[in-house]
Amino acid sequence: MSVLNFVLSLFYSYPLLAPFVVLAAVFTVLSLHKIGPTEVGLVTKRFSFKKLTKDNPVAFSGEAGYQADLLMPGLRWKTVLVYSVDKYPWIQVPAGEIGVVIAQVGSPLPIGAKSAVYKKEFANFSDLRNFIQLGGQKGVQRPVLPPGSLVPVHPVGFLIITRSRVYGEPISPELCAKMGRGGELMPASLGLKSEQLELVRIEPQPRAKDGSTLDVVGIVTTYEGDPLPSGDIASRLGGFADVAKMETDNANDAQIIEALLGSKNNLHNNYQDFQSFLDHGGHIGLQHDPLLYGAYALNPFLVSVEMVPMLIIKQGQVGVIKAYVGLATQDTSGADFKYGSLVRPGHRGVWQEPLRTGKYPLNPRCYEPEIVPTAILNLNWADANSEAHNLDSQLQQIVAKSKEGFIFKIDLQVQIHVPDTKAPRVISMVGTMKNLVTEVLQAAVGNHFRNSLQNMPAINFIETRQQVQVEAFDHIRQQLEQYQVETKGVYIQDVVFPDDMVTVLTHREIANQEIETFKKQRAAQDQRIEMEQAKGTADMQADLARSKVGVDIKKNNADARVAEATGEAEYIRQTGTAKGAEVEAVGLARARGYRAQVEALGSNATAIVNVVSALAEGKAKFVPDVLVTGGGNGGGALDGLAATAMRFFGGPSNGGTGASTKAPVTALPPDMEAALAKITPKQKEPPSKS
Repeated sequence: MSVLNFVLSLFYSYPLLAPFVVLAAVFTVLSLHKIGPTEVGLVTKRFSFKKLTKDNPVAFSGEAGYQADLLMPGLRWKTVLVYSVDKYPWIQVPAGEIGVVIAQVGSPLPIGAKSAVYKKEFANFSDLRNFIQLGGQKGVQRPVLPPGSLVPVHPVGFLIITRSRVYGEPISPELCAKMGRGGELMPASLGLKSEQLELVRIEPQPRAKDGSTLDVVGIVTTYEGDPLPSGDIASRLGGFADVAKMETDNANDAQIIEALLGSKNNLHNNYQDFQSFLDHGGHIGLQHDPLLYGAYALNPFLVSVEMVPMLIIKQGQVGVIKAYVGLATQDTSGADFKYGSLVRPGHRGVWQEPLRTGKYPLNPRCYEPEIVPTAILNLNWADANSEAHNLDSQLQQIVAKSKEGFIFKIDLQVQIHVPDTKAPRVISMVGTMKNLVTEVLQAAVGNHFRNSLQNMPAINFIETRQQVQVEAFDHIRQQLEQYQVETKGVYIQDVVFPDDMVTVLTHREIANQEIETFKKQRAAQDQRIEMEQAKGTADMQADLARSKVGVDIKKNNADARVAEATGEAEYIRQTGTAKGAEVEAVGLARARGYRAQVEALGSNATAIVNVVSALAEGKAKFVPDVLVTGGGNGGGALDGLAATAMRFFGGPSNGGTGASTKAPVTALPPDMEAALAKITPKQKEPPSKS
């Protein structure tokens, strides 16, 4: 207010000075510039006797045009008649984004160069004069402004591209033509997408709805650097000289693999320090070393990153590596292996040492891994495929024709095994496991069944299915042994027969079942007969037991009688022998006595004496016990009967009947009677009574 009062007092006191006072006030106001705390003032000199000596639009020595020195925050004086001041905001890079710097001043780039050389003295490009004095070049600057940067950058010297806007004042007519209605450039005007101006994030990628993730690595391609050496397809810092030195030092394959999997990204801070990358011999194009998990501030004009799955080898698998980079191919398979070649790790070709269970940040553009299952692998020639792998997705049911022309389909399962130490040799011969299945195994299996079954009746195939399966196993085993693959089993799962054949087999089976039914019925009747026999036997078991006991008793009695008879016979034999000896002895004694009697008495007298003696010794009766004689009363027969009855009842032997009981007359032997007749005179018979 005091200054204003002073001016007003001068105006009233000296009216002639009023115009000059107004002009001075206006001049002063227009020459004073208030620069905000996050602003810079771009000074433009209206005229000068000096001219720009170079093709830069910025004046460093008082020339007319944009001045190199900026007005910093505060109240600044610039004569309005000579200078004009435009305010620009400081460069602010939001979190998660980067700021790409393009210099509009400096030395021109060399022919073929795509970015400007960076020096540490350039810092964050806030000092344009220092940038020019140290040889700064026009064009894309290799480093980017990291997230959160707040920098007072010269708006004409540099364009700063962020995701949301482009800071700075474009100079070229081409860029000016691309400015929008609001007079602002957008990243798309410079050929950049908004996502390219963010940090490059390497992180697990979602793979499925169930929340599972996929491990990835970042494959880097650079657009600046010296050309690749002849024959190389990717750049590796230092090439493969370290591998050659390790071979000279007799390092084993595992050590060389670790060196190849190791990264040299620490030399250039994972491509974020692109100047260091070039200083260490980085070449343009595909890079050997990938980026691992993290967030990286990469210049999108110089580096691009592609996300690819990380190599994961699970349990029961190995990874056979086909290398497209490295030292020259040197075959190590030996003279006996004639189907391919193997090399040591670090050379181009199929590595002789596979990778085993683990996760490997391997660049798939440089190394092609072939996953080989080392567990037993089931391959199905059927409509249903294996869930554990996709190797049999192209296998179909085997179509075979029998000798009679029946066409039927066979579901087959083959089990194979690839040893992990032989996996590189297998891949060297067939290329991939898919080729092994679809070209080698499918041909061996299909041709065998077609050749075997076309000469075989369909019924024979059904009846000899097990034998056909064994023959198929032997054939497939011999075929796969040539590729050093083991065959663990061949199984015919199912056979789909044509309808006509099914009808024939059905009728035949029905007939066979009827035959079996009749056999079962006959067997049932036989069982019934046996049951009835058993039942009858059970019912007569008591009688059978008694009869068996009776038989045993009879047998025992018979045995007893036989034993008794045997004993009796022995007794009689022994007794007879004794009596014979006695009779013999008595007879001999009597003979001697008879001989003496004959000598003494004569033969007749001896005979009479002996006869009488025999009769006396035998107590023979010469008179009958009952004697019936003719009676005077004329009852002869009745008298005899009465006498006999009286004797039976104990009556007297002689009654008045004239019957008498006497001892019976014993008849003499004929020889004795003859002898007696000789010595006894014949008596005259008494006269019979008439």
